[in-house]
Amino acid sequence: MFLFLMSNFSPLFVTSNPQTPSSRLRLLVLSNGHGEDVIAARIIQELQQYPHSPDICALPLVGEGHAYQKLDIPLIGSVRTMPSGGFIYMDGRQFLRDVHGGLLQLTLNQIQAMRRWVDSPIQSDYSKAILAVGDIVPLSFACLSGANYAFVGTARSEYYVRDEVGLLKRKTKAAFLDNFSGSVYHPWERWLMSRRRCKAVFPRDSLTTKILNKWSIPAYDLGNPMMDGLEPTTAPRFYHANAEQQELARPLVVTLLPGSRPPEAYANWQLMMIAVSALIALFQERNFLAYSYSREVVFLAAIAPSLHYGSMRQILQSQGWLLCSDSPIQIADSSALTFRQNNAYFILTQNAYNDCLHSGDLALAMAGTATEEFVGLGKPAITIPGNGPQFTPSFAEAQSRHLGASVILVNRPEEVAEVVRSLLAHPDKLHAIAENGMRRMGKPGAARRIAECFMKQLGNE
Repeated sequence: MFLFLMSNFSPLFVTSNPQTPSSRLRLLVLSNGHGEDVIAARIIQELQQYPHSPDICALPLVGEGHAYQKLDIPLIGSVRTMPSGGFIYMDGRQFLRDVHGGLLQLTLNQIQAMRRWVDSPIQSDYSKAILAVGDIVPLSFACLSGANYAFVGTARSEYYVRDEVGLLKRKTKAAFLDNFSGSVYHPWERWLMSRRRCKAVFPRDSLTTKILNKWSIPAYDLGNPMMDGLEPTTAPRFYHANAEQQELARPLVVTLLPGSRPPEAYANWQLMMIAVSALIALFQERNFLAYSYSREVVFLAAIAPSLHYGSMRQILQSQGWLLCSDSPIQIADSSALTFRQNNAYFILTQNAYNDCLHSGDLALAMAGTATEEFVGLGKPAITIPGNGPQFTPSFAEAQSRHLGASVILVNRPEEVAEVVRSLLAHPDKLHAIAENGMRRMGKPGAARRIAECFMKQLGNE
């Protein structure tokens, strides 16, 4: 659909003086989603550290670009939040809702805004470039622009269809369509990435880079910016001679990641409460010997600012959780609420996301980006399919393929307890999960590495 619309616009071929090390760059950043905006913002922050940093503006194709506004990056063109919240690729009905909500007119306006930006006059010692972050939509915009461009591919990974050994065993029509041309990136997407004006492609993992390098695509294996900026604010725990004893004595921490979009996140929360009840029952079993059955368990819930804090609290209290003043773990949020029920604690926080990721031993997750970041820290996530529009059974299944052994997908929340029993009884499996997650998500520092490569390829720094 987007490519059809774009075919009505002839590309602009911008000519400018060849860049020299003293030349300046005007950069337009394109992205299509909240997560993509955040990734783009991390790269922008690294680009701004350069002595001759680019003059940067942005065009968020989905949503209102709050991540850019926090950095005071000027926006060009129209921005609007669509009814689907950016998940039209998951459901044809969501796409129709967006069309009725003005998607086609918004897209045309955005194409025109990009063309005006590319065609605007600049000083002789300036050049222009585009950084597209997301999927085929911003990539198509960038190709249409006529300017040089780079692409950060956040939506696709070869891990959806294969691992380091070979293709995954899937006997469905979708499996064939995902990999019919030898890559999870389809021929038309690879064509956009292999154009002369595409100077750099930054896939999200090493395996995807390796596959793309089979074609004439300038793909660089520099990591995934999703793993940047996740440092905890609380001090890490240090263990000494009695490390094993201290490890067993500390609470087991289960991080809850219900997602960030209402009303879906509230429905996810209700499912998670069923799983929490099953886990509490597990830890009250006298024959539960994988860990000490007298050990405390802490449920640490990362509640997005977009969700109503009071509603989460009411649900907890209706299920017998009592507000208390003491907490067995420390997080950097003075506004956090702590509840207790028998030997279990429940902490709600809206301001300590990084601490929730680092403190958790495992997660109950019904989210996209948050699940990937948790797994990237080397930890297991147990996922439960919801009703969407994001965390549907098909999304959860695809995510489990993408993240491999690090994600355990269950059909019902009551099944979570047996999964936890098995995980805690097999530390060798936890070690394999840690290696898998860090390999698939990459090391921190990708935004800095991408910014450096971008400036070498397009900024002549």
